[in-house]
Amino acid sequence: MSDHHPHAAVDHGVEFPVPAEGEVWAVGAVVLNRDGRAFAQRRSPGRRLFPDCWDIVGGHVEAGESLLDTLTREVREETGWRVRRVRRLLGITSWTGDDGGGTRREADYLVEVDGDLDHPALEWNRHTAYDWFGPDDLHRLKENRAPGEHLIHDLIAKALRERPAHP
Repeated sequence: MSDHHPHAAVDHGVEFPVPAEGEVWAVGAVVLNRDGRAFAQRRSPGRRLFPDCWDIVGGHVEAGESLLDTLTREVREETGWRVRRVRRLLGITSWTGDDGGGTRREADYLVEVDGDLDHPALEWNRHTAYDWFGPDDLHRLKENRAPGEHLIHDLIAKALRERPAHP
């Protein structure tokens, strides 16, 4: 399965937890553009989980996949971009959706990608829009979210705040 990320560099100290038996994991990727704005896409209204909400790129870890495998696969599937570098682990959270899927653990990463950032190849059956968010746009990430459901907002805010200088 490791053919998913032959070119993805991982910065020193970035951890990829190994799911224990029976744990459900998801990964998320915060992608920043040249202007330091963060990519998010709006989930379609028909989605069972978080309908019509802004979300970062990501998804569930499948059997036999490492978190890095999933991260690179999801970025490719949802945007057409390739993960070039994993800069840092933004955090690990646990959440329970209203889809009966139980508790997930989610590891979210700041990544750099290769590809046409102006033209992501969205999965239009699953997402209806995309945008790039800077510090002044963060309030929009709370649209249609339940009170207190600010994971995506907080992750992007953190990524913008801690943006690494480009070497």
